[in-house]
Amino acid sequence: MKFYASSGLLLRCLPSRLVVAAGLAAAALPHAVSAQDFGRQPEFQFYPGNLVVSRSVYDNLASNVTVGEQLPPNCTDGNCVSAINNGLFPYVFNNATVDGSFGITSRLYLDQMTPWGFPINSLEVPNSLMRGVTGSSDHLVTSFSSKSEGALDLSTDGRYLTFIDYVAPVNAIDVSNANTPGVIDPTNPVPGAYYRAAAMVDRFGRFSFTETNAYSGNNGRAAILNNTYGNPVFYTAGNAGNGSSPQPNGVVLGAGAQIFDLLHEPEANQAPGQPTPVGSFSVTLLGDKADKIGKDDNFRGMTVFDNVLYFTKGSGGNGVNTVYFVDTTGAACPNGVGSPSPSAKLPTAPLSYDPSTLQTTGLPSNMCILKGFSTTLAKSSTGVLYPFGLWFANATTLYVADEGDGYSGPDDIYTHAAGQTTAGLQKWVFNSATGEWTMAYVLTNGLAIGTPYTVPGYPTGTNSVTGQPWSPTTDGLRNIVGRVNDDGTVTIWAITSTTSGGGDTGADPDKLVVITDNLANTSATAAAGEQFITLRTAGFGEVLRGVSFTPDTGVDHDGDDEYGFGR
Repeated sequence: MKFYASSGLLLRCLPSRLVVAAGLAAAALPHAVSAQDFGRQPEFQFYPGNLVVSRSVYDNLASNVTVGEQLPPNCTDGNCVSAINNGLFPYVFNNATVDGSFGITSRLYLDQMTPWGFPINSLEVPNSLMRGVTGSSDHLVTSFSSKSEGALDLSTDGRYLTFIDYVAPVNAIDVSNANTPGVIDPTNPVPGAYYRAAAMVDRFGRFSFTETNAYSGNNGRAAILNNTYGNPVFYTAGNAGNGSSPQPNGVVLGAGAQIFDLLHEPEANQAPGQPTPVGSFSVTLLGDKADKIGKDDNFRGMTVFDNVLYFTKGSGGNGVNTVYFVDTTGAACPNGVGSPSPSAKLPTAPLSYDPSTLQTTGLPSNMCILKGFSTTLAKSSTGVLYPFGLWFANATTLYVADEGDGYSGPDDIYTHAAGQTTAGLQKWVFNSATGEWTMAYVLTNGLAIGTPYTVPGYPTGTNSVTGQPWSPTTDGLRNIVGRVNDDGTVTIWAITSTTSGGGDTGADPDKLVVITDNLANTSATAAAGEQFITLRTAGFGEVLRGVSFTPDTGVDHDGDDEYGFGR
């Protein structure tokens, strides 16, 4: 069968018997092993052809938050609120109803499993709770319950798994809305400062981290290492800003689509400079009135296909929720909408801009809406989509995960979720006659959107703080990865989005699901029998975030390792 990584690169055929053998061999390994810094962990290995799912685990301690303590930490008098719940899960996230920046950093695990969901082992990302990790050690955490984080991708050569998170200790409060050390916004109600860092990990579980000052006041969401063409660089997607207007230059520069060099030094020796955007988009290209500077670039998903870098925007009240690409030719879309040039190259340098006009007109636009996709403003009352992950099956077939609108009350959240028509897995087909993409259908069977489900240990009934039911329901899909099979079908794995009456719906235990679609299908009628199957549901105090193939899936090694991991 043919495998396609989330980066969109075609990977070598891998016989299914090898996947089975790898899974059986790995099953004998301990369930949870860890890798720290660059050290080799001989007992851990990712096996080609398997899946990796990122899983965030909350450290369920009442002492994480004290009722009545002032939030955000070290807040000034004008920004302070009092915590209404202690640190016990999931009630702790009711504090998000009074502190709009509320979140607690948590450990991140990379779970390896077979494509059909059999668990193999789990790699813990180095963090402050691990034995031997000190303040000067390399470490990284995610934020519970920042639902847009944790995407997993493969580097452009397929050898490394990549993602982006925070350089902070576990159980730190409000890190996901804190500044970065090099970009301080004095109007941000969260006064702390933490670097964000892109991570890469090889098949033996060895980590490397590259810090950045991007995404000050907000979060990075996805990272892809381009190590195929010239100097290796990271592309990242995310959002910036948590303060008032005008935003500091560093916040404007640090939003959306970023590019920065891969660093080899330990985190303690790194000194990242100002953020370096690789792309930007303004709704003024569409003839619309300008938004708040930098907020059109609130990107969630990202992929690379056929030498083109793509992004999605699916949240926020500014800009357009749609699919974008970076136009490195400068001629693909003079009016903000178009298709990539066949001669397009991946970007290798930051976007040039005029510092004297940054606060008045923002960054110059070098991104385009992919022709056929929505140009409806996110602030519109109807017709708004919520794209997240995306995966190209081939040059004419694109699957887009739509996470749904996230409605959580005050009316019936389940009925509202069930009434959505575009949430789920959208299949888009390129029409060569018109030169644009069209949505063929939306796959939802088996997702049970709008139907509440229970998780052992998770509360039921009504949350007294929100007045809405605790039980979550699937609302759509977020991150995805797929492969093309020899029989003309495609198999796509996805992480569900949820909504509920919890204080923060990002804390809801979600699911890993899978579906097989006939690649040739172009109508909902033809796809009516296709159905999602649940492979895994997050447990109490857990959330699933990203899904990818393992490093080296379909890659031939020549024994070299230019990034110094060694053997």
